[in-house]
Amino acid sequence: MPDVIIPGPEGRLEGRYHHSKAPNAPIALLLHPHPQHGGTMNNKIVYQLYHLFARRGFSTLRFNFRGVGRSQGSYDRGEGELSDAAAALDWLQGQNPTAAHCWIAGFSFGAWIGMQLLMRRPEIDAFISVAPPANIYDFGFLAPCPSSGMIIQGSADKIVPLDSVQKLVTKLNHQKGIKIDHRIIDKADHFFSNHIDELTGNVEDYLEKHLTPMRRKTGRTREVKEAAPR
Repeated sequence: MPDVIIPGPEGRLEGRYHHSKAPNAPIALLLHPHPQHGGTMNNKIVYQLYHLFARRGFSTLRFNFRGVGRSQGSYDRGEGELSDAAAALDWLQGQNPTAAHCWIAGFSFGAWIGMQLLMRRPEIDAFISVAPPANIYDFGFLAPCPSSGMIIQGSADKIVPLDSVQKLVTKLNHQKGIKIDHRIIDKADHFFSNHIDELTGNVEDYLEKHLTPMRRKTGRTREVKEAAPR
């Protein structure tokens, strides 16, 4: 997967990019957890989801927020990181101007940033939110939520209580035309220790259910020749 440098609001953003060989392939942007708590684009969950989207035929990008790795700038409490995500999506769209669909996926802090970007970019068709920190950050901006998606969490998550995420899911599911696929992985903690395979299996199941009708509409077939995850 080639290294890329993306022009960001505070300088360069370091990323990894997989370009699909399929014509008009969908695109996916992956967002990592909190920069001040060790979050990087090489986080295990972000890394595995990146490869999952690539295997499913997406042109896929993950990148480091400002101040992480070789990305320039410094942590900006979410405001700057949202700008970084918007710049990364601009770059991804520039590489794939005929992409038929756009997905976003984020883990923890990255899920919060991803949902904010969702509100600002109507071209995003669906989202994957892994352990969204609904007890730490205000998700009230999702009024209304513009797209349906998946929210997945571990039952043993001690950082983000189950009830805080359930309240968010209930609120979103009551919005007209929105359907949230909420899945809870038994005994998994916030980081899905020893449960990443279950996490990716659930995400792949969700993707399959939604990509099948997309393929019917576009006539695309699944891209099968992908590099295996490391």
